Order: sequence, then structure tokens, then C-alpha cells
Amino acid sequence: MLDRVLGVAAALSMVVGATAAPAAPRAAVVFSFQDPAIVESSGLVVAGDLFLTVNDSGDSGRVFVVDRSGRTVGVTSWAGDPTDVESLAPAGPGEVWVGDTGDNRRSRDSITVLRVPYGERDQQVTPASYELVYPDGAHDAETLMADPRTGQLFVVSKDVFGGTTYAAPRRLSADHPNKLRAVAEGFAFATDGSFFPDGKHYVVRGYSSAAVYSFPGHERLASFPLPSQDQGEGIAVGADDRLYLSSEGQSSEVLQMRLPTAAAAAMQPPAPTPTPTPTPTVEPQAAPSGDDAEDEPLWPWLLGGGLAFAVGAGWLLRRRGQAS
Repeated sequence: MLDRVLGVAAALSMVVGATAAPAAPRAAVVFSFQDPAIVESSGLVVAGDLFLTVNDSGDSGRVFVVDRSGRTVGVTSWAGDPTDVESLAPAGPGEVWVGDTGDNRRSRDSITVLRVPYGERDQQVTPASYELVYPDGAHDAETLMADPRTGQLFVVSKDVFGGTTYAAPRRLSADHPNKLRAVAEGFAFATDGSFFPDGKHYVVRGYSSAAVYSFPGHERLASFPLPSQDQGEGIAVGADDRLYLSSEGQSSEVLQMRLPTAAAAAMQPPAPTPTPTPTPTVEPQAAPSGDDAEDEPLWPWLLGGGLAFAVGAGWLLRRRGQAS
């Protein structure tokens, strides 16, 4: 009997949870990766009509360049075995930042970012490499973002109970470790993130949801569910502010979706408050005095003087009549 009660309770909780959960937004399939070598698409960057991605940990150092049909049109490779590549971020025309930032055991003394050129061709390069160090010990991170206006890099740690957003120095040095600086609370269990083209907002995703933040204030403006994916990892923002989502797995799909209406509205600046028209103030007038006093009206004096003259003239006429 108890088992039945518990089973019914569990079923009811699932129904209630499904009913209360917001519906996932609509998304369209852009393409499926055709390259059998792309098996764990982790980071994602949109560069015009091209899509850049990297495999999760365990792959060699390489970036895949894919067109809108899903066909790989170029691979940039470099020597050496990365520790755990997890993320990508735009680095300017023809270049992309590769984040070797994964650290599941939280045991790395530092993480690495590489500035890698790409193109519609296969090439072997020696990318510029920069070492980053957290100010508060090791963290696992799968999110690397670049401010489109300044190029400054940001790393968001992947923590179950809320990550941290770290800022890298604006000018990175290849000669010594670059110390990261904690600037804001991050998205819990973040798997990727991207700035919007305006440079005033960015989005960070997890496996099933995402959130939009203001920049440079790092204020969380809105959160929203994402379309169902086997293991949603990558997110990128296109020039049209549309979101592109990737997932791990061979022949996985890249999805495209618009930002939900509520999230888009939260990103709009507040409407200006109309300036109230001041009410004119009437100053009380003091009683006139001295030279500043207004002229008194003359008609009472004229009326009084005329009446006195008429009375006096009548009296004189009567006196003359009596005398004669």
C-alpha cells in the first residue's frame, strides 16, 4: 500500500512539475554536422555564414570551420595536446579564441586561451597562447566570452550552486600568468556563453536553460528555457541577435531560435520619464506704500468736490435772492 502511495505521489509531482514548467521556445534546425570527426561539439561561434566549433576534452588541438550546409570547409590545427578544450569566443576577423579551460577535478594551477586563425582551408598554425590564473583557486569552466567592443575576455566557472564570472586583463601578456578578477555571480552549471553584438548584453546557457545579463553591470535581466537537446553545450549570438545552439554527439544538430519576447523586452532600455511642466508660482503682492504704491483713483475726490461746489453755489443764489 505504501509503495502505491509513494508511486502516486511521485507521478503527481511529475505532472505538477511538467505543468508548471514554462514551455520550451520554438527553434529551427540550421544543419547537422556532417563531419564524423565532430563528435562532441562544445564551444560555438558564428562568423558570418560560417560556424566554428571544437570537440570537448580528449581531442587534439583543432578548430572546425563549418558552412550552413553542415559541411566542414576548413580545419585549423596546432601541435601539442590540450588539457581540456571547452569553449570558443570571437577574436576579430579571421581569428577565434580557444579556451582550454576545463577542469572537472579542479586541480589545474592555471588555464590557457589561444588566439587561433581560421579560414575555409586546412592549415597548421602556431597560435599565440596566454596563461590565466584564478584569484581563488582552481575552477572548472566551459564558458569563454569576448567583449565585442574592447576584446576583453571573460570566463564563467561551471558550478552547480552558482558560478562566478571572471574578467581577464584587457591586455594579455604571453610572458607571465594573467590574473583573473571575479566581477559577478555567474550562471549555475554554465556550459557556454556569448556577447550580443551591441556589447551591452550577454547570454549564458546551461543544459536546459539560459539567462541574459546586462554589461558592464552583470545584472541578470531574464532567464528562459532552451529547446531539448541530448547534451546542450554551445551557444552563439548571430549578427541578427538570433541564438544558435549546439549539442554533443555525432551528427548533432545546430538549432536557431529567437530570444523569447520577455527576455528581449528586458534588454530594452527603460522608457524616458517625461519631465513634468513646472506650475507657475504666483508671488503674494505686498500692500503698496511710499513711491512704490499705485496711484489712488481720483473719482471719489472729484465726485465729492463737485457735490460740495453745487451745494455752495445753491446757497449763494438763495442769499442773493433774499437780499434783492
